Amino acid sequence: MIISGLILTLSMLVFAIGKSPVFRVDRAGIAIIGAALTVGTGVMSFDQAAQAVDYRTIILLFSMMIITSYLNMSGFFQLAGNQFLSRLNGKNQLLFMVILITGILSAFFINDIVCLLLTPIVIMITRRARLNPTPYLLGVAAASNIGSAATLIGNPQNILIESLSRINFGWYMALAIPISLVGLVLIYVLLSWIYKEELSGQLPEFQPMTGVVHGYLVKKGLVVVFLVLVGFLMGFDPAIVASLGAAYLLITRRVKPNKIYRGIDFNLLVIFIGLFVIIGGVEHSGLLMLLMHTPWMKSVQNLQVFSILTVVLSNIVSNVPAVMLLKYLVPVHMGHVWWAALAIFSTVAGNLTLTGSIANLIVVELAKKENVEIKFLTYLKIGLPLTVSMVFIALLYFAIITKIFHIA
Repeated sequence: MIISGLILTLSMLVFAIGKSPVFRVDRAGIAIIGAALTVGTGVMSFDQAAQAVDYRTIILLFSMMIITSYLNMSGFFQLAGNQFLSRLNGKNQLLFMVILITGILSAFFINDIVCLLLTPIVIMITRRARLNPTPYLLGVAAASNIGSAATLIGNPQNILIESLSRINFGWYMALAIPISLVGLVLIYVLLSWIYKEELSGQLPEFQPMTGVVHGYLVKKGLVVVFLVLVGFLMGFDPAIVASLGAAYLLITRRVKPNKIYRGIDFNLLVIFIGLFVIIGGVEHSGLLMLLMHTPWMKSVQNLQVFSILTVVLSNIVSNVPAVMLLKYLVPVHMGHVWWAALAIFSTVAGNLTLTGSIANLIVVELAKKENVEIKFLTYLKIGLPLTVSMVFIALLYFAIITKIFHIA
């Protein structure tokens, strides 16, 4: 118990900071080190560690990365961006479309990857139009988090929750979409108010984004996405459906597989596998059961307390580790509602600070490479009111839902 507790504590410390304060170890590195120590110190055997990994989650995450990377390589995101931009006149309209596009794409593709794709495009557009890129980039970061809450495939923690809970894809989507739509509107209102002077007026004329768009590949990719989503909604196993879609896209004479593999975030896959082993070690050692029987943990018996705890823990150790820890608190008799709350609140929590989610960090780091600096306090001006408002709205929403349907 002591060894597994130390491994968990050290791992969560690095996840909270983002990197080791002493060595050059990042989140993926500490996941590997923690998993290796869990097996190496005898907390679990190698076979037990292998069994602790939820391979359905890994397969689903990997498959969605392949599908998203394929669409990016085909030119879909560039094509969609140009279609929207051709219909804009005002600076406020551009902000609205950036938030809307980011939110919609993040609902059906992993939000981290959407940020990787859209951030350079937004910077390029704002520079061509001689605009301050900051409000638009803040819109990308915030909307990617809020939009990804709408489905169980929008972000890594929701993919994990889908795999752990097996809650119905369509049911969750119907429950979560209203929250996401309210959140996207709130992002637009807050940014329009904070940057009202810079967002007033008309857009200057600028050339559309250039690049190769493979029409056939775009159509093939969109058909696969549509069929995968239909499979999800019909209740088929998401891991199998997504893997079949990804496999079909890899059957082609026109694209070298390496071009698609470049869009896969292998660091994120390593983090997931390492965390499964670390948390599995804590459970196997008996420490988790001991923690679950503490008076404080026993007090977490209502949805509101659980939701607030989700927000707090997600900002301390990041949302994926928080989900892996909090899954043990979900009651069996009303699990579908608690799982949905865990998905929504862990995602909303990512908007609080600049380091609250990987998506935020991706936007900031890519912007920094283009000499656009977004400071911690700059983000906090939008992140703090947005998160507080969304937590309050979501708590009220779940209170109404549970009362109407008598499910909690």
